[in-house]
This record gives sequence, structure tokens and C-alpha cells, in this order.
Amino acid sequence: MITERSSQLPEALRVPTKRVGAGWIAAVVIVHIGINVGFFAPIQVLLGLHAEQLDASQKNAILSLVTGVGAAVSLVANPLFGALSDRSTSKFGRRVPWVMCGTVFAALALLLMSTAQTVTMLVIGWALMQAAGNAALAAIFAAIPDKVPVEQRGLVGGLVALGQTCGSLIGAVIGMVAASNLVFGYAMVATAVAICAIPFVLMRQDVPLPKGTLEPLKLLEFIKSFWINPVRYTDFGWAWLTRFLLYLGSQLCLVYLLFFLQDELHHPEPATGVLVLTAIYAFCVIFSSVISGRLSDRDGKRKKYVIISSVIVAIAALTLAFASSFGTAIIAAVLLGIGFGAYLAVDFALLTQVLPHEDSRGKDLGMINIANSLPQVVAPLVAWLSVTWFGGYSTLFICSAVISLVGAVLVTKIKSVP
Repeated sequence: MITERSSQLPEALRVPTKRVGAGWIAAVVIVHIGINVGFFAPIQVLLGLHAEQLDASQKNAILSLVTGVGAAVSLVANPLFGALSDRSTSKFGRRVPWVMCGTVFAALALLLMSTAQTVTMLVIGWALMQAAGNAALAAIFAAIPDKVPVEQRGLVGGLVALGQTCGSLIGAVIGMVAASNLVFGYAMVATAVAICAIPFVLMRQDVPLPKGTLEPLKLLEFIKSFWINPVRYTDFGWAWLTRFLLYLGSQLCLVYLLFFLQDELHHPEPATGVLVLTAIYAFCVIFSSVISGRLSDRDGKRKKYVIISSVIVAIAALTLAFASSFGTAIIAAVLLGIGFGAYLAVDFALLTQVLPHEDSRGKDLGMINIANSLPQVVAPLVAWLSVTWFGGYSTLFICSAVISLVGAVLVTKIKSVP
């Protein structure tokens, strides 16, 4: 909360009106590329191969345990570090120090993972990576509503989605290249995470928050601030729920992709198959996100794009449910990329328009990011139950489709954004 003695908001807390330049946008996108390489190279390939190396007979259970614990850590880390960055009064700004420290410690955690010879060490390493990576992610997300005016957020959201997708694609490439040498793979990922933060840090365009602007930190008040009443802030609540459902639907398509290609479609080189599907998906996300973001900026409407994209994600999941060949999986990758790309760009712009408070953007976006992370906790369990007990991969992908369609329906509940 802003103190009463502040007669007007300092620059760091104002709603931005000046359009941001290409250099700043590029630096933000590059940070997202690095962070998402750190997340997706392990999730897509390295953790699965590592789990198989530790115990091939229990690879599904190990992968679910590691990714589930890591996602649980991210549930706490993202809003916590977002809130701490809101209160930072460093001369370098509120977000830059957290991006710098988060990426450095994430790189160190990845190097620790490369030495893991037990499931316990792998779990610890991935938990540390999630904590540090989410510290950087929370800060770089909050930098966008700090700097970008509302009428430019669809475009920037689309380009951020491009960065996320490029990170995912690079992660798949690293996974394929390092399939026979996990230590080398983790080292490549750690290097990418650290290097990609450098342009944003060196630009130093983060506006510092003057000391004394916010009330002194009180632990109980700080803890209470993480509860955002969905009855009082109805649109924020619906936006959170629809994001959770869409991310859960998408995550269910991806969590066992390596094993789906290996065990169901009998692909001779499943790691290479993941790379091919990821490349196709990435191209479609890039195409869809940039175009959808610009279109939603022009007409000022967000919800219709979110609804259409959610339906396309559901169709992609159903395509996978009945896939009998790698060619069908390619069609699903195209649909998933188009649908999720449009969703990423437009929904991010929508979310920044329903944040409850200008002085807590980092914390509020951190709470939104729980909707991104919680599916990583839920999806491995749903995937394991679906594949092991309830009919296999077809059941898994049908669940994904149903969940995505529910998200499409619920987005209509948001009233303050057209």
C-alpha cells in the first residue's frame, strides 16, 4: 500500500503511457528465451532421460515426482519474489536485481543437477532451479506493465510468447544434442540462462522506487496481501481460473510427449521426434502470437481471441487422442501451436488489464503465474493416473480437450475487458 504522504504516484508506480522501443522489447524477449531454455530443456527431454538413467523401470514415477516438486516450489517462489521485487528500492530499479540474481542462481542449480546420481539430488537441484528461475521470471513479467502502455501490450505479449517458444525450441535442440551426455546438456542450458539476462541488465532502463514510498514491511500484512479476494476482484479471479485451465490442458499434451512417442507411436528416435514436433509447434506459436497480439491491440478486444484459441487447443488434444502415426502428431502440433500462441499473446494483455493494484504488479502477476505453475503439479498426477490406470494416452488427451473447452466457456465471465 502507498503511504498517505505520497501526494502523487512516483514514476515507478504510474500506468505507463509512453510506448517502449524495440531495444527494450528485444532485451525482455531474450531474457524470456533464456529462462524458458532453463525450464523446458529439462522438462521436455533432460529430466526424462535422467529419470530413465537413474531407474528405467520407474521413469514415469521419477519424472512425475521431480516435475511435481519443482512446480510446487514455483507456486511459492513466483508470487513471493514478485512481491519482494515490488518493494525493492535498489538504484538499479525494482526488477533488474532479481533478474540478474535469479538467472545466476538458476544456472548454478542446473550445474548441480548435472552431478545428480540419486533421485533425491535430482529433486533438490530441480527445486532450486525452479526457485531461482521463478525469481527472475516474476521480475521480468512485472517489468512489462511497469513500462508498456495498455495499447501496446498485445504486441509485447505476442513477442514474449515468441521468446517463450524459442526457449522451448532451443531446449528441445539441446535435449536432442545432449541425449547421450546429460552433463554437457545441463551445462549448455546453464550457459544460455545466464547469458540471455545480460542485455536486459546492462540496459538499466528499470525505474527505481524511491525509499519510503511504500509502508514499512509488516510480516503479517505481507502474508495477507497474497490473498486476492475473487469476489471483490471478480475479473481477476475468472482470469486466473481460465489461465489455470488452459495451461493445464496444454501441459497434459506435453508432459509425457517423450514417452508417448516412445511407447505409443513407437518412434525410433523419440528425442528427435520431440524436437521435430517442438519446432513445428514453435513456428506456429510465433506466427499466431504476433499476429493475434497485434489484432487484439487494434480492435481493443481480447476475450474472443482467448475463446477461439482455447477451442483450437482442445481440437489439438483430441487429434493426439486418436493419433496412430507420427504424421497425425504433426497435425496436432500445428493446431496446438496456433491455438496456444494466440492464447499466450492475448491473454497476457488481458491479465495486465485486470490487476488489482498498481503498486503490487509483481506480486499480482506472481499470483497469476501460479495458474501457470500449478498445472505442472496437477498434470503429472493426472497424466500418471490416466496412462497407468484409466485407459492410457487417449484418456490423457481427452481430459486435456475437455479442460480447455471449460476454460473457453469461463473466459466469458470477465466483464471489464471486451
